[in-house]
Amino acid sequence: MSEPFNNRPFPRGALIAAAAMISLALLAATVGRLSGAGAAPSVAGVAALSRELRFADRPDGAVTVYEPGADQSPMVLPPGSNGFVRSVLRGLARDRRSRGIGAEIPFRLTEWADGRLTLEDVATGRRIELGSFGATNREAFARLLTPARDVMMTADGTTPARTWK
Repeated sequence: MSEPFNNRPFPRGALIAAAAMISLALLAATVGRLSGAGAAPSVAGVAALSRELRFADRPDGAVTVYEPGADQSPMVLPPGSNGFVRSVLRGLARDRRSRGIGAEIPFRLTEWADGRLTLEDVATGRRIELGSFGATNREAFARLLTPARDVMMTADGTTPARTWK
């Protein structure tokens, strides 16, 4: 039995066409990436409510949420709760550390007039559309925009703090 391609070279025209298609695809991807062509435009909108917030880990595992310059007592996210909030903040903090940026600069949490909710790292310019993670995860951040309903004492027992369950 003879081999079907025995002593027959692969068609040169097909090789050239395949190489041209691959090169064209890589060139188009590079030009699009560098120029921003084809990227979805960011939706400009009107902010309905916005707060600048700082987050600090406590030794007991809780996370304290401060509004810089506000006279209100801080909010406390108890240990073992608010997993989505913690994971988003962990990712943003890792990005800051890799750039050599500290925790002094607050994050901006904004609810837009069209209902979107975003968390922006003012220090790096990174913005996260929180609604894309589902209604429950969006609500976890939306609660940080509203006044607290529960009061809990801080670890030192002197300063009242707002807490979210």
